[in-house]
Amino acid sequence: MIRYALNCSQGHDFESWFQSAEAFDKLHKAGMVSCAVCGGTKVEKSLMAPRIGAKTKAAAQPEADAPERPLSAPAHPAEQALAELKRKVEENSDYVGRDFAREARRMHEGEAPERSIYGEARLDEAKKLIEDGVPVAPLPFTPGRKTN
Repeated sequence: MIRYALNCSQGHDFESWFQSAEAFDKLHKAGMVSCAVCGGTKVEKSLMAPRIGAKTKAAAQPEADAPERPLSAPAHPAEQALAELKRKVEENSDYVGRDFAREARRMHEGEAPERSIYGEARLDEAKKLIEDGVPVAPLPFTPGRKTN
């Protein structure tokens, strides 16, 4: 595994792990590396000092001004805000998975009781809901899956 410091064309700095340097290159070339803050795909590697394993116990201690954080913890205020939004959506809404478009339409037409729902829909399904006046909005995270 290799960790890269990255930045996007909007000036956001973030880090991500890749299986190898070759894996990063392949994903980057395919446009599959995106900014953790804004989702933009114009991402480049930043300068990054390598972290070399310490030979002594004293040298292995992290610096006081750079505490270690779990990889799952958000690093940027925008990531923290997205994590909080996701938590609130998951706590206050029903996850309906791939049945989102069908369930949203049923509620809009009065065939199902109104409630807060979230889930997944294909782009054509979402466009049709909007065209038909069904109030929907995209979420800035992928529901139903753990995110980085």
